[in-house]
Amino acid sequence: MPFILFFPGYTLIAALFPRRDDLDGIERVALSFGLSIAVVPLIGLGLNYTPWGIRLCPIFISLIVFITAMSGIAMYRRSRLEEGEYFFPSFEVNMPQWESLSRLDKILSITLVLSILFAIGSIAYVVTTPKVGEKFTEFYILGPGGMAENYPSELKVGEYGEVILGVVNHEYKEINYRAEVWMAGNLKKRLSPITLEHEEKWEHPLVFKTNRAHKNLKVEFRLYRGDENEPYRKLHLWVDVIKIE
Repeated sequence: MPFILFFPGYTLIAALFPRRDDLDGIERVALSFGLSIAVVPLIGLGLNYTPWGIRLCPIFISLIVFITAMSGIAMYRRSRLEEGEYFFPSFEVNMPQWESLSRLDKILSITLVLSILFAIGSIAYVVTTPKVGEKFTEFYILGPGGMAENYPSELKVGEYGEVILGVVNHEYKEINYRAEVWMAGNLKKRLSPITLEHEEKWEHPLVFKTNRAHKNLKVEFRLYRGDENEPYRKLHLWVDVIKIE
């Protein structure tokens, strides 16, 4: 969180205002959070128009480059100032004597410490045990060009129809699938095994045909998980098969 919400803004402030008198400590801290919230989305927006996209590694590398560049500029600008003119963070902590505290102050101090420990423990728990999202499987068909268009809707007897069958595993575990193609209630083709890890995608071109004329022929695509007998997902196309005299 500091890497995303504090360091980008702090290094930018350090590069823009190297002098001690430019800003005081509280203003620097506040602006560091505010500018970080502004800078990080802008970096993400820029990555969206690159081949790398908005993913973990590109964002991580981009933030490292930005923080390093701003730090270098800040160090260069501070090196041109006299000693004592540039800002340098300093912390002074004066611990009060426990015996001199009143009973109420002692209770409040203990409560504050316990609250901080509880907050740290909560953050650690959330980080170490991330919430599992919804479990599901994507099952889709695309046209011959790999887009959701130009599906075969009219074929001649004996002519091949072509689609692309796709499966994406979002089940948070490895799954064995099998796919089947049914036409007019009859099994025509089976694809198995299709073993996918979590977030793994599978696409496969399929062709089908029939040697009989049909009006509104139902071409059905069924997806099964493991050894299940009932389809987990089903898709279908309606195709007119015309007999040529």
